[in-house]
Amino acid sequence: MGHNYESDAGVRWMLAYQKGDERAFDRIVETYSGQLFALFTRFLGPAPEREDLVQDVFLRVIRARERYQPTARFSTWLYRIAFNIAVNRTQRGTDEASLDDGLDDEGPAWAEISDERIEAPTDVLERGDVVAAVRVAIAGLPKAQRMALILAKYDEMPYAEIAVVLRSSEKAIKSMVHRARENLRERLAPFLQQEEAP
Repeated sequence: MGHNYESDAGVRWMLAYQKGDERAFDRIVETYSGQLFALFTRFLGPAPEREDLVQDVFLRVIRARERYQPTARFSTWLYRIAFNIAVNRTQRGTDEASLDDGLDDEGPAWAEISDERIEAPTDVLERGDVVAAVRVAIAGLPKAQRMALILAKYDEMPYAEIAVVLRSSEKAIKSMVHRARENLRERLAPFLQQEEAP
């Protein structure tokens, strides 16, 4: 790939940090903390350890300082780290050892989200809360589909970049996002029918 990522502020800061500029690391933290927190919130729901996970991402940035190479946009590289951390978080306490195992598992949505504040779909539907219903539906998607949809929908990330984050191909991501949207539509169907009822 002949891309030159030097125009990307994050890449410039990371290269400056690599050369010993500690303030460049501070700029990275200031600039990307909010985005990472939002990403973890959308992926995991209101889990109490989201701030810890954001810190984990920056710890990995520190560890990658020596060997970092700008082969993608900085945010793409950062989101790939965040996805690995998020998947590890959802697998804790299960016997799924490898990151690639179960990337598309259709296991019960509630098994991987331990936060009590995420409600069962029926409670949400009875309350008629659209935002909560969408959150519950997204939480129920397989992990890779969930991340692909979040990056496409909320971060407006192009499929080619989502492919880098999820170590996949652009074509596969396109169909994954399509499947995720279809899944969401199915999960939200009872809710939407209820909305239209007289």
